Formats: sequence, C-alpha cells, structure tokens
Amino acid sequence: MRKYNVLVFILLATLSVVSCKDKNTTESFFSINEDVLKAQYTPKEALKLEVLNPKNKKIDSIIYSINDKKVGAVKGTDKFSFDFKDQKLGYQNLKANIYFEGEKEIDSSRVELISDVTPKVLTYTIVNTYPHDHEAYTEGLEFYKDYLYEGTGNGEGNDTQKRGISSMRKVDYKTGKVLKKVEYPEVIFGEGISILNGKIYQLTYKQNECYVYDVTTFEKIKTLPYYKKMEGWGMTNDGKNLYYDDGSEKIHIVDSETFKQIDNINVYSGNAKIDAINELEWVDGKIYSNIYQRDAIIIINPKNGAVEAMLDLYDLKNKITKLADVDVLNGIAYNPKTKTFFVTGKNWDKMFEIKINQ
Repeated sequence: MRKYNVLVFILLATLSVVSCKDKNTTESFFSINEDVLKAQYTPKEALKLEVLNPKNKKIDSIIYSINDKKVGAVKGTDKFSFDFKDQKLGYQNLKANIYFEGEKEIDSSRVELISDVTPKVLTYTIVNTYPHDHEAYTEGLEFYKDYLYEGTGNGEGNDTQKRGISSMRKVDYKTGKVLKKVEYPEVIFGEGISILNGKIYQLTYKQNECYVYDVTTFEKIKTLPYYKKMEGWGMTNDGKNLYYDDGSEKIHIVDSETFKQIDNINVYSGNAKIDAINELEWVDGKIYSNIYQRDAIIIINPKNGAVEAMLDLYDLKNKITKLADVDVLNGIAYNPKTKTFFVTGKNWDKMFEIKINQ
C-alpha cells in the first residue's frame, strides 16, 4: 500500500556514509586516530579524539575544532572528549591543530551526526474544504490577518503542455477569489513566500534572488540576492530570521534585511538525510515541511534538524477533481486563530482545512 511506502521513507534509514579523512600529499608526523572513531554518532554520544604520534615528536598542545569552530584544547597527547548533545545534525568536519617543537601541523577527518528520534505518526481530521484556483501552481502558502497569501510557479503543464504564470497573490480563502496579484515574466519561476515585519518575501527558483514587497500595497521594496548560488524552494520565518531550502536536506537561516547567512540545519530521520525539503511553515517553535513528490508533512526540530513527527496526506489527492495538469501536494498555512492548517497542491481545485491530531 502507498501509505506504508511513505512510512518506510520517513521512518526507516539506510547507512549512508563512512568517516572520511583528508590525506595530505606531503609527509606528516601526526594523524587523528580513526580507529577510535565511528562513522555515525547520535546526540546522546560523545566523540573521543586523540592524535597518533608515531615518531614521538614533542607535542606542546592540540586545538580541536568541529565545522571550523574551536571546541577544545589539550596539552601534549592527552585525549579529548566532545559531547554531541547540542550539536546540529549532519557531517562533523574534525580538525586537529598540532603545535610541536616550534612548528604546526593540521590533520582532519569527518564523522556524521544522525538523529536518534523515531518520528511519531500523526493523523488528521478534515474541518472544511474550500475552492482553490486550479491554475495556481502552489509553491508557498501563508496566513496573515485573516487572508491567505500564495506564491505560485510557472507550472509543468504535463498534460496541456501549457505552463502557468508565476505570481504572488492575496486570496480570500473561503471563496478562492484572488484579491491582489503580482505576476512575473515567463523567465522567472516564483517559489516559496514568507511574511515578516509587514513585508512579504518571495523566493525564485533559478534567479538566485528574493523579492521583497509591502504586504499591504504589494509595492516592490527591493531585491535580495542569495548569499551563494543555489535554487530557492520553500520559505518561512521564526519572527526574526528567514528560513529557506534549496531542494536538498539543508535549510538555510538568513538575515531578513540582507539575506546573509546566519546558520543552517540539515534534516534527518534516523540515519537518513531527508532531501527535497519544500514548502515550510513555522508553528509553535517547530518547522512543518512538505517533501517534494511525497504526499506527507514532516515536523522538524529547528534546533538540530531532527524529524520528530510525520503526517501522511496521500488520501487528499483522491478528494480533488482530476483536472489536467494536477500535480503533487504542496502548501502549508497555519491559521493561529482556529489552530488549523490549510493544505493544497499544485494545480489542485480544492484546499483543505485540517486539524492535526497530536
């Protein structure tokens, strides 16, 4: 059954990566002892580090760093332990700066920090069903002052061979009527949106930039370039910073005024990275996310990237009209007044208000 396929994807994992050591082309005196390292660790474990010194050089001190952040130092060849409890999930790039006899040598290695959380399987109840513009290739969805705001892309036109027009719009969710809209030229593929401090932000798929509008007037304020070359997919915010993804397992955290990187998290379920993270919604300190081409929502801990719960929404696709160009589930909007979620899909003719049973 399709439901079990979703559960297997989210809940089960496959061993993916072994530890990786950077080899130098020149002779070195020291090396991190990989015999005491595991390929993967969980946040409940500690990393044990030590440096091998086969030529018995006199070591003054060793400074250890993880992901270019200093985590500790030891004298001589003393062993070092690092607790993974508060570390974000993903690859941990290890580096040892060894100071000896007036010289310095660097050695590096890598391990992977995975999740030890078994995601809870949630259920839902449909509260209401509303009309949704069938021509809207939904990429982003968000509530703001009793109205629904939606970002759309060009669409695939799988059946009609006719692509849509990317837009950012204000919608009366009860009727599906579009009250205000900004449309883009064909070359621009609109993506996820987020509303923060009276501004509405919309990502672009390939243009490597985010557009910022006044949420009331829809007048464009500015264009913010991404901090590096990447795709733009889904977006949300925590009330201060913006969070967006690029189609991988990574969620980028950026400054809302400059779009400069602040941090990032990697999304894991068990020892598996969950890529194709798409539309995002921040609710009560957690990130709710669609996964592209998976009819499900996952709930992510933004502190470390662990998937804590999942919701299978496959049955919703059986409740829409099978019109031309109907595509995958995408779109999550939370209404704080009703404490319900609004979900839809790309080119769906319906939007569903659901209550998630925690």
